[in-house]
Amino acid sequence: MKGYLITELLKGPEQLVLRTDLPPEEPKQGEVQIQVIAAGLNFFDILQIQGKYQWKPPLPFIPGSEFAGVVLRSTVPEYKPGDRVFGSNHSLAQIITASPRQIQPIPKGMTYEQAAAFYITFPTSYAGLVVRGQLQAGEYCLVHAAGGGVGLAAVQIAKALGATVIATAGSAEKLAVAKANGADFIVNYRDKNWTEQVKQITRGHGADVVYDPVGLVEDSTRCIAWNGRIVVIGFAKGTFEKLPTNRILLKNISIVGLHFGAYTQFEPETIQSTWDGLYKLHAEGKLDPVVYPKSYSLETVPQAMNALASRETYGKVIVKVSEESNSTSKL
Repeated sequence: MKGYLITELLKGPEQLVLRTDLPPEEPKQGEVQIQVIAAGLNFFDILQIQGKYQWKPPLPFIPGSEFAGVVLRSTVPEYKPGDRVFGSNHSLAQIITASPRQIQPIPKGMTYEQAAAFYITFPTSYAGLVVRGQLQAGEYCLVHAAGGGVGLAAVQIAKALGATVIATAGSAEKLAVAKANGADFIVNYRDKNWTEQVKQITRGHGADVVYDPVGLVEDSTRCIAWNGRIVVIGFAKGTFEKLPTNRILLKNISIVGLHFGAYTQFEPETIQSTWDGLYKLHAEGKLDPVVYPKSYSLETVPQAMNALASRETYGKVIVKVSEESNSTSKL
């Protein structure tokens, strides 16, 4: 089958080499075997092939982390061959394996491409806003990097929950996409006075909840409301901040982090309640995963990763891995 295999850490995506001779992964007891139809790319996939991500899988490993596809073989009662599933595990190969806790059935009406854009970004954003940020209807929610996958998911979720959404991004194109997906106000965070713009939008009140996957916590403390909550999702800017903690005290601010994957170990019940909340909003037509319109294949994964790294893209970058088929003879 076709796929990528990391046997040694790389300097960057341009060093990826597509293999055509990889043996399909066989499912162990307690696993399912899946034909990957579409894979979603995340920024941390690039870090992981370089050995720079916080979770370092042992070599060799198949890169990628998010997928949607069809069950080929199953050793568990929850799934049977032919089931459409999406989930999180290594993904940039035509056939992979996963455990039931790593996958979910694809909701009715969702395409493989949309499903591959859903599994990591939407639970992260929902848990960040609802579980950690305690976002309430009528509050102001400031979403940074609102043109990216988790940012656009956060915009849609915050709007569905009844918040007034202020979206930031670094280009007119990404701001327009955020606006089209429910943002009430848009602000370019490259503007030197963007925090003043947020204050003006909120009429001096400030943002009640700040959703930050970038690393703009310090600046956000300048435009946050009394009792405001800043939710730290990631550090796409590439640096860790040092904060003037007097601002945290003076405004009664809470700064909380989110590591959604860790709920599997420490609070598994929160995983299920998060999916329940997301499925409800999706069934109500309030969530619509945004797929970047440029098409990528397994052969063009290096170009896809470089486009993601250079922030040329918006929404979720999807790789078409294989065509849905009842046979795997050609894989």
